[in-house]
Amino acid sequence: MRILIANDDGYLAPGLAALVQACEGLGQLDVVAPEQNASGTSNSLTLNRPLSAFTAPNGFRYLNGTPSDCVHVALTGWLSERPDLIVTGINQGANMGDDTLYSGTVAAAMEGFLFGIPAIAFSQVHKGWAHLDAAARVARSVIEQVLATPPAESPFLLNVNIPNLPDADLRPREVTRLGRRHVSEPVIRQTNPHGDPIYWIGPPGDAREGGEGTDFHATAQGRVSITPLQVDLTDHARLPQWRRWAEGRSGA
Repeated sequence: MRILIANDDGYLAPGLAALVQACEGLGQLDVVAPEQNASGTSNSLTLNRPLSAFTAPNGFRYLNGTPSDCVHVALTGWLSERPDLIVTGINQGANMGDDTLYSGTVAAAMEGFLFGIPAIAFSQVHKGWAHLDAAARVARSVIEQVLATPPAESPFLLNVNIPNLPDADLRPREVTRLGRRHVSEPVIRQTNPHGDPIYWIGPPGDAREGGEGTDFHATAQGRVSITPLQVDLTDHARLPQWRRWAEGRSGA
């Protein structure tokens, strides 16, 4: 068993160290992470400059690129053998609902999934690393279950969000769907020392679709949320309408 481990918070993040420790004994581990925090970079690949690779004193490899860069370079240039599983995280903060589209943690897992490798992204619901040890136990348990009883369809892509609770590993797990958020808050406008305006992206909106069955609802109830994801963004339900629209027969 070979497991590739990545994240988006950077190679020095406590969540990465916790996930590596959680995977110890499960097989050969390869670790690759961004040099700096790369949260919110989504599935971006660095195409406008070369990437440089380094090795930390603890043996972790890190790259001056995005989370997707890390997994892509590992799979296509570093590893002599294809990994059996890719795990990412443990992220500092939730990746639920619409946030998954921006998440570097989810993107790193998705990069492996695009190469046909099963992948799991792990996140804690709240920032601050509270009860990270319990989150690591959850990650270990989920990975062990996947290895012991592989899902019928593979590869798969799972998005796991873990409440920051001391007994998170004892809490129920719920297979969920993604919720939805309200639109983001306005940007925060400031002025730099030269008097020029600068802008910070505002906070995400509150959940607007967080009912039963969603990742928002499960974690609010203290449960571990496990959401199976797919890459196909096609609006299959409305394809017939759009075909009629293209033929000039009806609006979409």
